[in-house]
Amino acid sequence: MYRHPLALGMAGLLTLGAGAAHAEFAFTNIVDPANPTFTQALGINDASTIVGYGNMTIFNGFELVLPPVPANFTRQNVMGADGGTQVVGISGAGTTVGFSITGGVTSGFAQNGGTFTPVKQDAFTQLLGINKSGTVAAGYTSTDPAGAMGQTAVTVSGGPLFTTPVFTNVPLPMNMNMNSQATGVNDAGTIVGFYQYGVDNMGNPLFKSFEDLGGTLTSFQPFASNNSQALGINNLGDIVGDYVDGGGVMHGYLDANNVFTSIDPPGSTATTANGINDNGQIVGFYVSGNADTAGNTIGFLAQVPEPVSLLVFGSGLAGLALVRRRRSARRTVVG
Repeated sequence: MYRHPLALGMAGLLTLGAGAAHAEFAFTNIVDPANPTFTQALGINDASTIVGYGNMTIFNGFELVLPPVPANFTRQNVMGADGGTQVVGISGAGTTVGFSITGGVTSGFAQNGGTFTPVKQDAFTQLLGINKSGTVAAGYTSTDPAGAMGQTAVTVSGGPLFTTPVFTNVPLPMNMNMNSQATGVNDAGTIVGFYQYGVDNMGNPLFKSFEDLGGTLTSFQPFASNNSQALGINNLGDIVGDYVDGGGVMHGYLDANNVFTSIDPPGSTATTANGINDNGQIVGFYVSGNADTAGNTIGFLAQVPEPVSLLVFGSGLAGLALVRRRRSARRTVVG
């Protein structure tokens, strides 16, 4: 996904160790027929409607109703956005959020019934997720017109129309709240995202995933990685994202009740898991190493296997409460 690198080093949060699981996922490729060499699937709702974009140069947003055949792709682009449109999240009722670039200016949007409403604060805004009920979005803003510095993780209330949006900073410690991104929020108000905590020996930024559960902030790194991003959350509290292993390879991850599972489509050389619905369906994208598609970026749909989901899928609010209790017990609270 198109994200600006965070620029400043920061003090890290404390992190708990976590369990790991191995499981086989059922994968379906998603290839934008208008952009067959570059597709990113970024969000999915419980109706299995998928949003994303194609074309890495001038973004070309889409909405997809399964199965992923060409006739089922519908373009979703902000009029006049010469730099393109990324559709990143979708609510249960079909409100979509994302961002577009017009004349070099990046602005968030909410879309309802074909009407795009600008959602913007400061010089630069990206909306990167929306909750199932469509009332709150997650993203980040920056006073830097390029969005490369001074990033602030935010939530935005006022949905589904967002005609009078209210921006609220995610309560990260001050030195992180200026260089962070909120990427997902659920109906319980749990927020996920990532922040930069340092750089590697080549000067590349290093990230940690974070979760804000009712004002209680925790960080985590799947599989003892030193670089990860939390990118989506469902109403059961399950989180998806990506992490980099010791060999420098990026993998997708699922965090179900603090049990981590890697997500890697067959033939992938780098994977990101970006969205998850309450039915255990995950969307994301990968770089292909397969001979017929080598180097292409391909979207995917993956089905969460049992028992990795720990039987919380389909358990309703009781399952959500259980997940919330266990997370609080197993993760370090940041003061």
